[in-house]
Amino acid sequence: MMLLRGLVLLPSLAYAAVLPAYTSEAADELTDFVSHRYGKRGTFGPISTDSATNLAGGTVACSALPVGSFFDGLKPPFPTNTWWASYAAIPGNGTAAGPFPYQSSLDGYGILFGMSANRQFDGSSIKQPTQVDWRASFAEHSGAFENHKAVAFDTQTITVQYFQGAGTLTALLVPGSPYMTFEFKSSTPLFKSMNGGIKSFGDKSINVGDTVSSTGTTFTVTDTKGATYIIYAMKPITLTATATSSDSGVIQAGGAYDGVIRLVKLADPSHKALLDQHYQIYPTAAALDYTFTDKTGNMIFTWDTVGDGANLLMLTWPHHRLKMENPNFPPTSSLGYLTTKGWMYPAIGNRWSLSYDLSPISWNPPRALDSSCQSSVMQGLEYEISLLIPENASVPNDFYYWGGTLAAKSRLALIAEHLGRQDLANKVVDYLKVSFNYWFHPSSSAVPAYETAWGGVINKAGADNVYVDFGNGYYNDHHFHYGYFLNIAAVIAKYDGNWLAQHREYINYFARDIINPSSQDPQFPVTRCRDWFAGHSWASGIANGAGSRDQESSGEAINGYYGALLWASVALSQDYVNYAKLLLASEQHAAQVYWHLYPQQSPNDRDNPYPESQVRDLTSMGNVMDYQSGAWLFWGSLRSQIAAIQILPLTPANEVLYDSQWVENIWSYTMKELQDPSTGDDWKCVIIAAYANYNPQVAAQWSGTLTTWELQRTYQKAAGSGNTYTNELFFIGTRPNPNGNPICSALPQNPYGTYKLQDVSSGKYVGVSATDSRLTASVTSLDSASVFKSAYLPNAGTLQLTTTNQYVTADQGGRSALAAIRDKASSWETFVIRAKEGAPSGVYSIKAGSNGHYVQIGSDGYLINNGAAESASSGFRFLAV
Repeated sequence: MMLLRGLVLLPSLAYAAVLPAYTSEAADELTDFVSHRYGKRGTFGPISTDSATNLAGGTVACSALPVGSFFDGLKPPFPTNTWWASYAAIPGNGTAAGPFPYQSSLDGYGILFGMSANRQFDGSSIKQPTQVDWRASFAEHSGAFENHKAVAFDTQTITVQYFQGAGTLTALLVPGSPYMTFEFKSSTPLFKSMNGGIKSFGDKSINVGDTVSSTGTTFTVTDTKGATYIIYAMKPITLTATATSSDSGVIQAGGAYDGVIRLVKLADPSHKALLDQHYQIYPTAAALDYTFTDKTGNMIFTWDTVGDGANLLMLTWPHHRLKMENPNFPPTSSLGYLTTKGWMYPAIGNRWSLSYDLSPISWNPPRALDSSCQSSVMQGLEYEISLLIPENASVPNDFYYWGGTLAAKSRLALIAEHLGRQDLANKVVDYLKVSFNYWFHPSSSAVPAYETAWGGVINKAGADNVYVDFGNGYYNDHHFHYGYFLNIAAVIAKYDGNWLAQHREYINYFARDIINPSSQDPQFPVTRCRDWFAGHSWASGIANGAGSRDQESSGEAINGYYGALLWASVALSQDYVNYAKLLLASEQHAAQVYWHLYPQQSPNDRDNPYPESQVRDLTSMGNVMDYQSGAWLFWGSLRSQIAAIQILPLTPANEVLYDSQWVENIWSYTMKELQDPSTGDDWKCVIIAAYANYNPQVAAQWSGTLTTWELQRTYQKAAGSGNTYTNELFFIGTRPNPNGNPICSALPQNPYGTYKLQDVSSGKYVGVSATDSRLTASVTSLDSASVFKSAYLPNAGTLQLTTTNQYVTADQGGRSALAAIRDKASSWETFVIRAKEGAPSGVYSIKAGSNGHYVQIGSDGYLINNGAAESASSGFRFLAV
């Protein structure tokens, strides 16, 4: 029997079992094949094969080395974010996120696996806690933990082998297979019940101490907790079941066995018919290929099989079913398992073609800025770019915050070019180049290094400290971090070909770390963070024993591939542009399926991952994990934070992500926090911008209330969503506008210029004495009033006392009087000055950006920001000087 390597088999529209006999020849070919399969396939060649050892930080080894024996006989680079990462990361016995529908772990004796039937909802999370049903082992194994290793892996599967003397147990761990598949050679199969004792074997009940033997190829076993499994042997075998206690039992073969045994959980007796038809065909490995047109990209999974691949039984998740071309789906009633990400239902055939629409959007939106927004966007653009002084360029001391902040600034160059202001774009690029230059020098406070134990680019300072850059040195969040890096580098390269020529290979190290498409790259694993079967990326790497896989920020995962798209567009070939577009489209699709929740969706919808209405009412997942998905974050609990982290960063490509129904739902879900002054504008702004995909006029109106852009302009941990005023309004102003009404009509502005202020109620003027920096409305003469310069900030402004050049600041608690005591302006020196509602023309209210409260005149005459509503605000006239 020949193994089918690379042969494309189209699944038929009707499924039928045409099953070849299992032969020892097939088993021998399997053993031979798994030992060398990795690296044999791939549509694209590597981006580069240059050594990454000339990074500024040189080379370093992560302190979390692979488990000692696990990769014996294999060489780095090794995957770090795969579903099976816990097999390889110290201590090597963590629970793996698969192969779904199962979860698994390794101990000294063998492979532990099970399937949770305990689905829970605690008000914020849907959970299916790990359940261990069985351990597959062989009687001759000593239990020494080092006596197992990986013998092969690819983009989806891994093959793990346990060995002792001449005996081996080889586990073919393939996501999507309803069966767990084990090949035994010169070894005695041994299965231990881990979820209670054995209640029955075949058609016989077993009491503690009883033993039952049976010979054949199909056996059914039920444990005392009610879980039933079918054991399929490819050739006859004698198995003996012993109920050793009420909590445990064993099933052991009568002697050494050469052949394949498969176990499958029988969730419903009616499923046995389909499982019986297809158990003799099993997958050994998975290949990944692609095809592209101008508008679509197809992701093609092909499983190598023993037996006729056209009759391979696999399981699909919702995102598969929504994108699969010409599927061969048996009835959902014939087989199904409810997992954290919804029902897995059967598909027949060893070739799946998943088709994705590829968006043409890259650098800028596909439509012009609405004319009503032109002046405001240009004013913001000129102002924000004026702050980018190369001599003061950000000096990076980490990867993540620097990347998010500088990527937001890089957007300004693209907007400037889009509006015909290449002069402004050049200024942004000059600033970016100075800041980016630090990454090329070993003396910088944060430097990239090539990590040799696993193979990748890390923050050198994080090689032995998991708290540096959110675990970057342990391979956490690389697509988050390097998507920003690639975005910034792409913008520089777009306008400076000499810079690109000088630094292309260096920047390629970051691209290779997250989007390397080829196993022929000797330095980096294939598309590090992507779990191809799960349909999305995992942010978690090898930290903490590589425990449960998780990803909070679907928005930043998407941005990882958006940054790669921009870099590929300017520095690589069309192949890599297509590859990045496919990664981008599939990550966006997964976010809409698993992170976006739709209360309107029917619980009976085949492709609804969360049938429970209480779960869908949460509107947005904050964190998707292998065993739970929940509306919560590791670092925050606000609805606006949970939603915003799925939206940010605000880029043109994400108009595809912000579908109308979801943004409508999010708008309602977060409204209370959007109206709350204590909710940070950095979270509000991206929610408002996303809502523009549904109603740009309302979004523009709301954007006029946002003021804390100062936080977005500085390089600090408060950078929040990494958005800018210009990008916010530009995005809103380039939305589809079917009604044709002006999008940015009547955006309010502060009065700008040099003024004296008068309190309307008392008629007195505001002054600051030489001995007291506090502002008081106690001056009776206009000539004696203090003079303030009101300067532009997006949607707001600053007040600067002209006699001292000190900026007026407002206490965040609203307990102290306003005072002219700041050399530089930041968020506490921001004021929103608007025509006071219900007051005569020319009378203004003043709202402090520090706390969102309005300025009143206290009983002592001092100005203080403690008015909760505008009605409590004092009225002021601004008298031009």
